[in-house]
Amino acid sequence: MGLISGLLTLPIAPVRAVVWAAQQVAEKAEDEYYDPAPVWRELADLERRLLNDEIDQDTFDRREDELIDRLDEIAEFRRQFP
Repeated sequence: MGLISGLLTLPIAPVRAVVWAAQQVAEKAEDEYYDPAPVWRELADLERRLLNDEIDQDTFDRREDELIDRLDEIAEFRRQFP
């Protein structure tokens, strides 16, 4: 960027900084939302709870279906945006 263009765009520098920061926050949130590790941990915990008779089979089946759907959503997102 040249001296003149740098001086002319200086007033919008704070706006660019805010936009950049917002993009970084959005990317981090997206990375966390589409991380399969917590879903896998919850599946393991769900199975442990079933085996320890803390939940019944119907509760297990319903929650397991939800978690598998979530893993499918994550896999689809990762296929679209590698």
